[in-house]
Amino acid sequence: MLIDTHAHLLPRDYPPDAPACFPQMEPAEGSTDRTLIFGPTRFRAREVFFDAERRVEAQDAAGVDAEVLTPMPPLLRYDLAPADGLALARHVNEVTAQLCAFDPARLVGLGMVPMQDPDAAAGELGSLRDLGLAGIEITSNVLGVSIGDDRFLPFFQEATRLGVAVFVHAMPAATDRLPRSAAGTYVVGLEGAMAAASLIAGGTAARCPDLRIAFSHGAGGFPLMLPRAQYFWSGSWNEEPAVPERAVMHDEGPAPIDFARRFYYDSLVFDRRAIRFLVELLGPDRLLVGSDFPAMPREDPAGRTLRSLDLPESVLDDITWNNAFRWLGIKPQISGAGSGT
Repeated sequence: MLIDTHAHLLPRDYPPDAPACFPQMEPAEGSTDRTLIFGPTRFRAREVFFDAERRVEAQDAAGVDAEVLTPMPPLLRYDLAPADGLALARHVNEVTAQLCAFDPARLVGLGMVPMQDPDAAAGELGSLRDLGLAGIEITSNVLGVSIGDDRFLPFFQEATRLGVAVFVHAMPAATDRLPRSAAGTYVVGLEGAMAAASLIAGGTAARCPDLRIAFSHGAGGFPLMLPRAQYFWSGSWNEEPAVPERAVMHDEGPAPIDFARRFYYDSLVFDRRAIRFLVELLGPDRLLVGSDFPAMPREDPAGRTLRSLDLPESVLDDITWNNAFRWLGIKPQISGAGSGT
């Protein structure tokens, strides 16, 4: 069995009377594709982005048993006025719920909320559950502010209280320290690291110990920086017993690495050596399969590199499907026929 926990959707259309702030989806000439137009964004979307039947066919072709569907990140426009952001979120969430209703065992939806208004975002979480959505997608920063900032703590506390799963998608923030061409590569890695680190350093992880949260792309550079944070806390190498008198930033704990092992991470890191590092450092019970499909092509078959590591079957089962259901907080309900079963 294989669950793709990092896959995206787009609505096919928006209402004719939608506010001017909404995106547009225009037909692509001579094709069933649609073109997303949203501010400076121009993105050509294949039919599989918005057609449930095409999605299930693509799952079967790739050996995927179910997908966790989230809005394409360009839709998470936190620069909109809060009321406009809420209206857009509600429309996209309804579209997501309708698409997933085609086959709830194969299509699991996560919604979006207007994080530019943390109170409104927290208040909208209950509506997601009413729609049958399993959780929420947010970006790694909100208008340049890391998600570990205190202003977002009530949102995470409410997500914890309601048992709503959270998926953090790395979103490049404007920077003049790297060229624009690096936004989708190095900046995404930095963003993932900043988001995960901010939850630990800012105290949200300590105050929300039961929060079920996952990060795209292995949280970027975060895992490689984690041993340094662990050393500063413990004063020792290799997770050996803490020596507080040698530590730079010791407290009563938990240790940074213990907080990190409460999070989940998709293993979309593009190299078997990187996946092995994540397995060893964070634990196989923390990892998920992701693809970014259909924004990027899946491996053929899905999970090919992961399966090439010759991991024990129980470990592979955790990464390919058990952990996904633990993170989502739902029971396995696969009824489809993906060849990954």
